[in-house]
Amino acid sequence: MTSFGRVISVRGSLARVGLLAASQMPVSEIRATVGRFVSIRCASSVIVAMITEVSCENLSSSDYIAIASVDLLGEIHNAADKAKFQRGVTNYPTIGDSVDLITSQELRTIYAPTGSDQINVGFLQQDRSVVAYVDVEEMLSKHFAVLGSTGVGKSTGVSLLLNEILKSRPNLRIFLLDVHNEYGRCFGDRALVLNPRNLKLPFWLFNFEEIVDVLFGGRAGVPEELDVLAEVIPMAKGIYTQYQNTDRLGLKRIDPKQVGFTVDTPVPYRLVDLISLIDERMGKLENRSSRIIYHKLISRIEAVRNDPRYAFMFDNANVGGDTMAEVISHLFRLPANGKPMTVMQLAGFPAEVIDSVVSVLCRMAFDFGLWSDGVSPMLFVCEEAHRYASADRNVGFGPTRKAVSRIAKEGRKYGVYLGLITQRPAELDATIISQCNTLFTMRLANERDQALLRAAVSDAAANLLSFVPSLGTREVLAFGEGVALPTRLRFKEVPPHQLPRGEATISSVPSVTSGHDMHFVGAVLERWRGATSQRDVPNDPVFSQPPAKTLATAEAPMLQPSMGLDPDRFSLLKKPLR
Repeated sequence: MTSFGRVISVRGSLARVGLLAASQMPVSEIRATVGRFVSIRCASSVIVAMITEVSCENLSSSDYIAIASVDLLGEIHNAADKAKFQRGVTNYPTIGDSVDLITSQELRTIYAPTGSDQINVGFLQQDRSVVAYVDVEEMLSKHFAVLGSTGVGKSTGVSLLLNEILKSRPNLRIFLLDVHNEYGRCFGDRALVLNPRNLKLPFWLFNFEEIVDVLFGGRAGVPEELDVLAEVIPMAKGIYTQYQNTDRLGLKRIDPKQVGFTVDTPVPYRLVDLISLIDERMGKLENRSSRIIYHKLISRIEAVRNDPRYAFMFDNANVGGDTMAEVISHLFRLPANGKPMTVMQLAGFPAEVIDSVVSVLCRMAFDFGLWSDGVSPMLFVCEEAHRYASADRNVGFGPTRKAVSRIAKEGRKYGVYLGLITQRPAELDATIISQCNTLFTMRLANERDQALLRAAVSDAAANLLSFVPSLGTREVLAFGEGVALPTRLRFKEVPPHQLPRGEATISSVPSVTSGHDMHFVGAVLERWRGATSQRDVPNDPVFSQPPAKTLATAEAPMLQPSMGLDPDRFSLLKKPLR
């Protein structure tokens, strides 16, 4: 076969290739354009390169019809009658080495699965007969990110990746933060779906910064009130622990300095004890202006405690009970009981508390991995990651960023892996995204996002990023440790039952037959009001579930999903304090 071209210059990981006149090669090979792989025949190996630029300007020789710039990516060695690919180049090409378009067999050698720990995610854009595999171990242990604008198939790609990971690693636990309630149906019986109706996350699991964020509705706390809280929370924990450990009815007063707990120790305490301690301090004050601080703090605590939207935190707030083991077992699927995945639907939570909830979940995931020495690996997947780990330090909730950052920097040592999904990588903390060593990049039109990617991608084929604005739907550029080469691939089709979709089917075309009359508006208002009251909500999807399904999850009786909003659910919270 006549050569396709010749090497005319080499510089580091770049080379320039003169493309020979068209008459000297088959018609099928004339279309040499950007993004195509070529092979450079050297003395001891075949170097794999990618065309990044083609031009016919300033041709120095009449032998060539064009000049192509190529990035050198790796080499294929023939050892013991078996071709093997490795990244990086040890023997550089010399002037005059022949260049050909890569063959299907060479592509298969490059992308051949190297072990059983590979998942099939699609096929190469250049040759649809070649399957694109991703190395699960490399992808998970060094974290990964899926980036792309709205509407390019990002959520579908995430569903595909997680379903394939579940098949390959049935014992891996996956925790997915589902911001828009899209993924509830994507994983069938293998996932437990949690939302405000069936979640129990006791308030005492929140550390000081997180509980302050809840009490002050996401705003900065009042310093005087924070000082009071910081003093009484450890004492409330001490009172509860002492009460649990004694058989006597009478309790000795405890010395605050000998409590042994900090404000952040995850130990139960009761709100009734907390409020009585604040009340006791207020009673000792004679100055009316000082008493107002204590009074406001008590009012804040009671307002949040009595708000039905916060029932997932404050249910049984005055009864107590150390349910930390049950909560962690339920949240993080230990044991999995056939459901190794948790989908945490965040859309139903009060907006003011979402950051705190995400902070608690990230922190507990990391701490459990840390204190269990990583014996039970978990993948923590964060949808809309830029909301929780913003590049702008003045945006978002500091503890959430810190919790995500800890997983990114240290999580792999303790078996806690991170998957980030975002449509605005430029708004994501650069330190966190730099820890993701496998990137799946879909179409991104924003120039700032592309600039951040160029800084994050260390591969020789960073020039591939020039294709990002023109990628089609489901097309992906995959970089990093999880793939054999920086690759332009297309995700495979996802079965209909695994397609992400919102709880509501939204159409931009109004339906004539839908009957949007006053009864319809009234029904919507009932649901709307029902979300913030203790009454039953008509037309709610939760009520359509048969009882048998709800009661089937017997592994954690204390944490079973309730059948909607139980009328008596908040009766305990309404009782006056004694």
